[in-house]
Amino acid sequence: MAIEVALRLAAEADLDLVEVAPNSKPPVAKIMDYGKFKYEAAQKAKEARRNQANTILKEVRFRLKIDKHDYETKRKRAEGFLKQGDKVKAMILFRGREQSRPEQGVRLLQKFAEDVLEFGTVESNPTIDGRNMVMVIAPLKNKSEAKAEANAQRASNKHSSHNNEAKDAAETKTSDAAESPAEAEAPEAAAE
Repeated sequence: MAIEVALRLAAEADLDLVEVAPNSKPPVAKIMDYGKFKYEAAQKAKEARRNQANTILKEVRFRLKIDKHDYETKRKRAEGFLKQGDKVKAMILFRGREQSRPEQGVRLLQKFAEDVLEFGTVESNPTIDGRNMVMVIAPLKNKSEAKAEANAQRASNKHSSHNNEAKDAAETKTSDAAESPAEAEAPEAAAE
């Protein structure tokens, strides 16, 4: 279609002629309301930014001589972060003579990685950074998947609690109804 014809059609329809794909052969143009087009494009961009998941790096710090219970607490904390879709930076702080035994730190971090393997994978292997040894673990699920799963879990819990409340109310009503005939017979017996 000729440009003049397209411009005339756009003017008759009180719309704009917008070039959609200028690099294609031949260039593609549409007759549309340009203000509405810009508004919808801005809304799509805003929605995309809102749905974009920002990965946060959470940190879990250890000492080389960590007690079993403390280790389990740190592991559970890291699992929670990974379930939420956040990366975890596991850091061992070396003090004094501990710096001469980095292989023990590597063993501890490898054990930690094995323990949280169900929730994440090792993104960067243990590396020494001054007096610290650092390893990064990435979650298996990305942030948006984890958020959607948490919302679904919350909704199912809410649904089941409403069902339980309804069931409890029905049971209470049934038990009240069961007591009523007995109460009704009692005054009659007293009257005789």
